[in-house]
Amino acid sequence: MQRLFGAYVIVDYSAAEGKKTGESSVWIGVMKRDVRFRLSYETHNPATRAEAQTVLRAILADLHKRGDRIFLGFGFPLGFVRGTAGRLQLNGWKGLWDFLAKNIVDKADNTNNRFQVAAKINRLITDEAWPFWGAPKNASQKWLSTLKPDSFGDFPEFRLTEEALTGKIKKAALPKSLWQMHGAGVAGGVAMLGIVAVRSLLEHLGDKARLWPLQTGFGTLELDGVNTVVAEVYPPMFEGEATTGEVKDAAAVRFTAQALADLDDKGNLDGLFSAPKSLSETDVALAASDEGWILGA
Repeated sequence: MQRLFGAYVIVDYSAAEGKKTGESSVWIGVMKRDVRFRLSYETHNPATRAEAQTVLRAILADLHKRGDRIFLGFGFPLGFVRGTAGRLQLNGWKGLWDFLAKNIVDKADNTNNRFQVAAKINRLITDEAWPFWGAPKNASQKWLSTLKPDSFGDFPEFRLTEEALTGKIKKAALPKSLWQMHGAGVAGGVAMLGIVAVRSLLEHLGDKARLWPLQTGFGTLELDGVNTVVAEVYPPMFEGEATTGEVKDAAAVRFTAQALADLDDKGNLDGLFSAPKSLSETDVALAASDEGWILGA
């Protein structure tokens, strides 16, 4: 049996403003094999997103130098709710990523303009304070409210992949809507900042890296000439035993890396890249061209 990957790198991101470590900060977990294929694990907790990008690039470079093909999983959405790009008159996920790269400002000290960008998107697609919602009082304005709207109009509240998790994991662990920008466990702002970072990383890695499923589509991965596969993961899907004093986010990253390595050892990881059987052909196309998908959802 041939494993797909030699190393598994999992990144849990944060939209924190100001330097931060520990809970609700950036965690990078690295699961790799030695010459006897025994797994070892290391973790990193950079204080800023800029530092995280530097650390991550160094980790990837070292693993590539060893000759490892890497699975690189990010614990935040890599696509937005279907219809968002179209209403912005952008070309699918690529157009939306380019839009975010042009508009997001994420400084070295972690200060960023994610609330202003959410308000701009609201202004452009509804000219009201929705579908994005949630902001601290000092960041609220005409096009971004502190409160959840009564309706999202013709926009779904969740992506197809988030809907697919309902009933599969504990209700308390289900992901929040991408439209929510403020509060515990929110994904909207993290996705904005994270997508810009991933876009820059993919440009750095070049054509040896592939983004699943937005670039690759669903199905068996074509790995000839590929040294990195980037995908969206959702760490609360995986369970394990935390060590004494281990931060919750750090444990979740470790559980995810361990689970994927175990699946690969058993020859079962490849199946997770296939199209979900529960989706119609139309929805499969939407997930692959617009929304993205959580691996294993």
